[in-house]
Amino acid sequence: MSAENGTAVRAVRTAGVWLSEQAQADRFRWALWLPVGIGTGIAVYFALAFEPPLWLGPLLLMLMAAFTLASHRVWQMAVVWFSLASVAIGFTAAQLRTQWVSAPVLQDEVGPVRLVGRVFDVDERPKAVRLLLRPEALGDLAPRDWPARVRVSLRQEGAWQIDPGERVLLRAILRPPPGPSIPGAFDFARHAFFDRLGAVGFAVGDFKRLSPVDGEEKLTWLERWRIDLAATRHRIAERIRRKLPGDTGAVAAALMTGERGPIPESVLQSMRDSGLAHLLAISGLHIGLVAGLLFFASRAALALWPYVTLRYPIKKWAAAIALCGAAGYLLLVGAPVSTQRAFVMVGLVLLAVMIDRSAVSMHVVAWAAAVVLLLAPEELLSAGFQMSFAAVIGLIAVYEAVSARRGAMAPAGERGRFRLAAAYLAGLALTSLVATAATGPLAAFHFQRIALYGVAANMLAVPLTAFWIMPWVLAAFFLMPFGLEGLALVPLDRGIGLLLATAKSVSAWPGAASLVPAMPAAVLPIAALGGLWLCLWQARWRFLGLLGIGLAVFLALWARPADLLIDGTGRLFAVRLQEELYLAPGRSQRFERELWLRRAAQVRAAQIPADSNVLRCDAIGCVYRRNGVAVSILHDERAVQEDCAIVDAVVASVPVSRYDCGAPAVLVDRFDLWREGGHALWLGADRIVVKSVRDARGVRPWAPAR
Repeated sequence: MSAENGTAVRAVRTAGVWLSEQAQADRFRWALWLPVGIGTGIAVYFALAFEPPLWLGPLLLMLMAAFTLASHRVWQMAVVWFSLASVAIGFTAAQLRTQWVSAPVLQDEVGPVRLVGRVFDVDERPKAVRLLLRPEALGDLAPRDWPARVRVSLRQEGAWQIDPGERVLLRAILRPPPGPSIPGAFDFARHAFFDRLGAVGFAVGDFKRLSPVDGEEKLTWLERWRIDLAATRHRIAERIRRKLPGDTGAVAAALMTGERGPIPESVLQSMRDSGLAHLLAISGLHIGLVAGLLFFASRAALALWPYVTLRYPIKKWAAAIALCGAAGYLLLVGAPVSTQRAFVMVGLVLLAVMIDRSAVSMHVVAWAAAVVLLLAPEELLSAGFQMSFAAVIGLIAVYEAVSARRGAMAPAGERGRFRLAAAYLAGLALTSLVATAATGPLAAFHFQRIALYGVAANMLAVPLTAFWIMPWVLAAFFLMPFGLEGLALVPLDRGIGLLLATAKSVSAWPGAASLVPAMPAAVLPIAALGGLWLCLWQARWRFLGLLGIGLAVFLALWARPADLLIDGTGRLFAVRLQEELYLAPGRSQRFERELWLRRAAQVRAAQIPADSNVLRCDAIGCVYRRNGVAVSILHDERAVQEDCAIVDAVVASVPVSRYDCGAPAVLVDRFDLWREGGHALWLGADRIVVKSVRDARGVRPWAPAR
């Protein structure tokens, strides 16, 4: 063996020994990686380009479990096999969940068709009302082909008066839930699949209410219960908005029922730009505040009764009361999966109080994450799941590190009021800073937006929400059965007004919200693994996580955006001029246009200089030149043969296959767009890279082959 090889072997052995020592030092934190393994298995399942056979996950799980048991005498191997078993658990959970929620999905656009359905939920919007229906008749489709749920938008007068539980007759134009318009964009079709939403569309003409008696026998007890909850939620929201008209009433109704539809877009935009949008989404903060307020209030009330205080564990009783109250709040706001996730975490905290365990710890968070991932594996891909757990994990990790270095502190009674106030403000600033640092990169990845002044806005908004707004929300709930909620709504109105004023003021600061370009998909898992490594371990090897974070930053900064984009219809395309995106003129497909610009970190599309040779267009198409490559973007068959002979690539919204178009290196025509969805092209002097939506999604239950 040469000297160089011997040195390399010794270095590897030394590194192995050091890693083994670090792992042993952190052995009490091994369990924290169970949900990470489950999440990895779920991520592998969703990353596949095909649907794996249902037996694959259980088979892998049994094999990994057998290998774990067989290697129990060598702890290093047992840890490896158990880690792979946790991955198999996540993979299997995702497979079973997909089978469980599978339901018919509309294959093509239909309509106008006659639609009869029972209203399961009503979502009011500023310009329309969205009805979530269970079909009872749908055109000429057989019952076996009816989607489990249909979402229809109505703009007709009186639509807002429809209540959950009613049966309606209308004519609607329906289409399948749309997939991404370009590779890498949000996949609404996948989200709708796991919500069992098989068609979306809008009503044309008038609607008609039908008798609520017919078809009642078709409802199960669970469906009746869901309808009753939705009706209660709808009535409460209407009652709040009648007594508090305007923006504050819409926000108050959102905090009490989860219905954010009536909130004006201008309010939502100011909340997003100021970093306060999380206060409008019922999440861990709201569930935690409701549970915390109920816990301390009920404990204080029980403490006033000496007989009970001296003989019974009132702290545990208060935790049980808080748990019941949080469950009621969960049901009232509609129990969306994001709120279920928050309830699981808060529930575990309260359960820890009842069994005399540490209420807030990284192990509680790990168990909450494992429960959520096993019940709803698709939530791993949602921004809400990632941001909420990132914030909690980051906060606990930082405060663990601070506590370990702070040592014993003086008892609270020995501190002056000034020091207590300073400690509170310092803790609030640290909490806001850590939460922003943990969730900011995820917001940039998912929404291409960073709120630069989020820490400053949250310094005022979070205490305002915790100590004023949410207590009055609870008071309004308690007073509502007696018709006295107005007593609580008046101070609630003042608090929400101050919250909205804060959001409006901060969002108006220069550079309040910065747009960032869309990042490659690989950035997210690499950054997440690096962040988890940094937060979950406590030994020195935790700092190896900075390498993963650094690699993710490098990939994000050096990613090259596509030079040409075209959607699946062929009607909308965009090209890169210098470093900005130019969109084909037109007023249609507004949503896609805004999405493309946001992913390019632009507020508006670039303009073509009058003397530019990069893009030249006429009535039947355009020729785009970049990096020495010429691309023809055709909208008329008359230019096919001429352009095919002089360009390097052809992208056409018309069929080209029947023409002799063999010269271009790349050919994407109408049939390719129909089968594979939108396309993105990267133009290089040596080669042209083409990626379609189908390449990114594969053929899955939510993305069937065409």
